[in-house]
Amino acid sequence: MSEAAVMAHMHADLEELKQDIAIVKHILSEEGKVTVHAQKMLAEARATPDSQYIRHEDLKRRILR
Repeated sequence: MSEAAVMAHMHADLEELKQDIAIVKHILSEEGKVTVHAQKMLAEARATPDSQYIRHEDLKRRILR
């Protein structure tokens, strides 16, 4: 896969994430509270050590090989 294709794919993914976040923000502003499921997911994410995540530079290297 060419670098341009990878970048285009990453751009599409980011645009999709932006839309998802906008939907979540809208729901939260309308309802004013976070569901139990969302609270559980947030707690799990906060409890995950940073060492378990992939560094941005490492991810770029994997993608752009």
